Amino acid sequence: MSLGGLVLSVAMLLWTVPATGTPARPAADGDRAAGRGPGAARTSPAAERETCADGRDPAESLRPSNEAGPAVERVRRAGRLVVGVDQNSYLWGYRDPSSGDIVGFDIDLVKAIAKDLLGDDPEIVYKTVPTDRRIPAVQRREVDMVVRTMSITCARLKEVAFSTAYFEAGQQILAPRSSSITGFDETLRGKRLCTAAGSTAQTLLEKDDGGAEPVYVDNQLDCLVRLQLGEVDAVMTDSALAAGQAAQDPSVRLVGDPLTVEPYGVAMHREDEDLVRRVNKVLDDYRRGGENSPWMAAYKRWLADKMEVAEPAPPAPAYRDR
Repeated sequence: MSLGGLVLSVAMLLWTVPATGTPARPAADGDRAAGRGPGAARTSPAAERETCADGRDPAESLRPSNEAGPAVERVRRAGRLVVGVDQNSYLWGYRDPSSGDIVGFDIDLVKAIAKDLLGDDPEIVYKTVPTDRRIPAVQRREVDMVVRTMSITCARLKEVAFSTAYFEAGQQILAPRSSSITGFDETLRGKRLCTAAGSTAQTLLEKDDGGAEPVYVDNQLDCLVRLQLGEVDAVMTDSALAAGQAAQDPSVRLVGDPLTVEPYGVAMHREDEDLVRRVNKVLDDYRRGGENSPWMAAYKRWLADKMEVAEPAPPAPAYRDR
């Protein structure tokens, strides 16, 4: 198949209903040994977790509770949970080729939350939202929550509330295996670097683009397509999302070390404190059980063959009183 055919295939596979495509092979043993496989989880010594101006870790959230306050009751009266998700992020939130259903690591968590709120066989309405629409969708109550590989940051905490962290990733460079680019370094100077508008990568590049030429698109998958077309030279995105892209296309790989440490959280309206606490209770149960936990079952199902994590485990929750 020509490159153009490959690009059109990838685009159509994940942008239409249902999406199709064959999962790519896991990284070969030689790739893993050299740290070159999809989702290499090494962190640069310079990578740091963000600290907010008041000294707090942004991943601190409200303490868990089973109480049903106004937000929980609103969801129950509606009889359904409306969730903002992605349908283009392989492994995280994408359409299954056989059923047309949206599936992935994030979607497994959505189902656990919905079951807790609404009981067995809950009604879930999935609304696909682009990266830069996640916060407006929550603020305008177009959704009850967003579960879409959304990094918890100090800036975002001013606009939405977050659960405790359910995964950690970091910004990293994805480039063709034939490329001379070795990471976020001098090899990017003068190169076209793609990322999604509204992402934490955009925030980083606006502070320091390293001499690269930033290219902003609606969704990260758009970057992979542009990379295949030769319209950009590299992609900056979360290492977890990049693992999915590298699994789709073995001709690309993660290079360099992650630049940041970014926790993923469930985003909700700032007024819905009882819903935040309820989701945190679900997450406590989701993490519990070690190797037998629901979190580990989801990790093994979606990510284990695509990411290099020596001892995978969910991030420990951090709580605040208010």
